[in-house]
Amino acid sequence: MGAPFDFSFIIDFLPKLLSTLGITLMIVTGSLLIGIIVGFLIALPRLYQLPVLQTCSKVYISFFRGTPILIQLFLFYYGLPELLMLIQIDMTRAPVLVFVILTYGLHTGAYMSEMIRAAVTAVDRGQIEAAYAIGMKGHQVFRRIVFPQALAIAVPVFSNTVIALLKDTSLAFTLGVMEMTGKAQTLGSITQHFIEAYIALALIYLVVSMTLEKTLLAAEHRLLRHELPDAEVRSKFRLLGRRRLSGSLTASGGMKKRGA
Repeated sequence: MGAPFDFSFIIDFLPKLLSTLGITLMIVTGSLLIGIIVGFLIALPRLYQLPVLQTCSKVYISFFRGTPILIQLFLFYYGLPELLMLIQIDMTRAPVLVFVILTYGLHTGAYMSEMIRAAVTAVDRGQIEAAYAIGMKGHQVFRRIVFPQALAIAVPVFSNTVIALLKDTSLAFTLGVMEMTGKAQTLGSITQHFIEAYIALALIYLVVSMTLEKTLLAAEHRLLRHELPDAEVRSKFRLLGRRRLSGSLTASGGMKKRGA
């Protein structure tokens, strides 16, 4: 059993855990960059329905979405160097952080590809056909019509993916990466105050997750700002219509009473 609970250790552990926050954010940032690039490349065959590549994309997505991230970490860390040795590439001395970021990036890419595909297909086809009808080129249609709307649609899903990725980085310590969870495990082992270490860790994750959520929510509102005035105008017209309808009913009721 650990030592008796002591609240002061939570305060003491917070700055020590924050010192490793940079490594956690480095994993998140690197994984997102790889995930966005891979996700875009994986989404293209399904968007354009390329026969062979479409099947490969589905297999890729099924593997990374259907297997635990912990298993993927072990497979890439222990298996990838062995495979590369067959073609005379030695990665046995590569930093473990490289394998961690690569694994999380490929894992995130599977979810990003589905997000990109769903966001692009959600854009009204009539707008695209109208853009072609007025003489726009393919890149102009994508840049002016498809991309802005798809981006606004994708931001809520992207926000969930980022927060989930942040929490998933807690498994990186299983390969020896000294990120926040690994630091909390070390502090708990040294002091025998495991509960305090994990409470401090949970507080940091909570604050960072809420900050990311608020930031991405502000980005979503900014991307959708062109729709807000129309919504406000429609609500004002609906309210004005109700008032006029209520007034006309009141007036007609009064006329009937007077007529009676």
